Amino acid sequence: MSLGIRACFFKMFLNNPIFAVISRLMANKETTRYNQWLPTSAKEVKERGWDELDVILFSGDAYVDHPSFGASVIGRIIEHEGLKVAIIPQPNWRDDLRDFKKLGQPRLFFGVTAGNMDSMVNHYTANRRLRHDDAYTPGGKHGFRPDKPTVVYTQILKKLYPEIPILVGGIEASLRRLTHYDYWEDQLKPSILMDSGADLLVYGMGEKPLKEIIRLMKRGVPFYSLTNIPQTSFIVNQDEKYATKKQWQSQELFSHEDCLADKKKFASNFRYIEMESNAMMAKKLTQNYGDQQIVVNPPYPVMNEKEMDEIYDLPYTRLPHPRYKGKHIPSFEMIKFSVNMHRGCFGGCSFCTISAHQGKFIANRSEKSILNEVEHITKMPDFKGYLSDLGGPSANMYQMKGIFESICKTCRRPSCIHPDVCPNLNTNHQPMLDIYKKVDKIPGVKKSFIGSGVRYDLMMHKSKDESTNKSNKKYAVELIKNHVSGRLKVAPEHTSDEVLEIMRKPSFKLFYKLKALFDEINEKEGMNQQLIPYFISSHPGSHGADMADLAIKTKELDFKLEQVQDFTPTPMTVATVIYYSGYHPYTLKKVFTAKTKKEKLSQRKFLFWYKKEYRDAIKQELIKMGKKDLLTKLFR
Repeated sequence: MSLGIRACFFKMFLNNPIFAVISRLMANKETTRYNQWLPTSAKEVKERGWDELDVILFSGDAYVDHPSFGASVIGRIIEHEGLKVAIIPQPNWRDDLRDFKKLGQPRLFFGVTAGNMDSMVNHYTANRRLRHDDAYTPGGKHGFRPDKPTVVYTQILKKLYPEIPILVGGIEASLRRLTHYDYWEDQLKPSILMDSGADLLVYGMGEKPLKEIIRLMKRGVPFYSLTNIPQTSFIVNQDEKYATKKQWQSQELFSHEDCLADKKKFASNFRYIEMESNAMMAKKLTQNYGDQQIVVNPPYPVMNEKEMDEIYDLPYTRLPHPRYKGKHIPSFEMIKFSVNMHRGCFGGCSFCTISAHQGKFIANRSEKSILNEVEHITKMPDFKGYLSDLGGPSANMYQMKGIFESICKTCRRPSCIHPDVCPNLNTNHQPMLDIYKKVDKIPGVKKSFIGSGVRYDLMMHKSKDESTNKSNKKYAVELIKNHVSGRLKVAPEHTSDEVLEIMRKPSFKLFYKLKALFDEINEKEGMNQQLIPYFISSHPGSHGADMADLAIKTKELDFKLEQVQDFTPTPMTVATVIYYSGYHPYTLKKVFTAKTKKEKLSQRKFLFWYKKEYRDAIKQELIKMGKKDLLTKLFR
């Protein structure tokens, strides 16, 4: 057939009414498919018939419509509140800024988040070396977000749309709401509100403040007057009057200038910051910066089951947006078949940011909501029957809280389990046992694993209540027997009691008991599973001798360590305050920290005592420390 004849047939086909119908059906199917996600382009906005957007979100992550991705949760809440919302994932900040212009300006405000992970931790190793991958980007590629996207995105939007308010949130903004130490620049930085120019900051898990912001804006309240919403932070001029709540007491912190001039003042600030971030009856914090003032309102009360269920029951597709068709997003693959049962952590580890962001009180989902999500997962086409995780920030804190809430209301402890488990804490593991059993009975589920970290000090805690002790022993057996994928990962973090005290972790003696229990259950059940401990080198308080002790004790336990890391200072942690200032914020006593590259490498080598390339260096280090007697213990 000649080209001319083929062209005629093709033209006839195009003009055929049947083809027109087929085309419309195909177009409608494609539109419907995309409309299951929040719009990410002008075309998708137009397909919804929208002429204007109420809110536009910018995120440093790829758009995965899943409740584990913060930007998706925020977008779905805004949608649920009846507003028109779009999300622009990983906008290009280096070209002509077309990504920041393509949807125009929103009617109410822009929302900005760096993503699920702090961008500096995402970009750099503990030695400040650039990483070459990004788990939140298609293909795991590096370079699709800037350092500190919250600042970069907000500054761009302020230049393009100076009249439109900008709300920032997410872990990056949350941890930088006040004067903080920046490890990567090695200096103190002011609140991220100062550097970014944002109008309002939501810290922590942002659903409740976001709903209140939307409620007030729907009533016509101007954005600039939203100064009395809990769990938000903003800038005012000193002596400026602003709306607040009469019942809020106020705690003034040392100014940013005071912190720059005196490291001890910076350290002493943190005690108040941590306490008020995790108190049921918290105070408002204020900090002066030049002729301005940062105000941090107290947090909202922890969400109840109904509020948590509403968040997790929103109509997520649980999938990446179709724009990423055929592309692998590593972080999504990790959580694809996992279920988050609760939020928050009352461990209070001095190096961890969870309580600073999610709070120390546990917010629980209902059993019904959790089981419904599992059933939804079983219907996913590529589900093979294995749930990767039933957990939370710490796997075994579900439904745990104070027995008498009145005691919790006045408590100022940063940790409910250090130095000892609080006698007012309900540590009963039975609710988790009940859920595990019900999940495993759901058709299509072959095995449910617990991939989140397990607090073995909770699991092995001896309560005055005998029924709690029985359920906790049952939990330990159930976990090790049925929910470990060959390796149980736990985090003793160190072996030195002095270092563990600074870390707010239990004595290493408890790890010996865990290992004995783990080995006993494995032997009884005929299993050959591994116990994998995590350790940290160069943590504040850790000396070379402490690392030598760690090497010897782990050798005696027949461990050749794999899960290790060098301490990385991140904003809003006790350990980072010690690292920068040299003082413990609660005692204001001096604490040693390995800071130079040489000191840090020296400590890290002890974790790999079994590698030949480190043997001579470790021997020289022990001799230099006057610990020649340890040579035979480590290298006999």
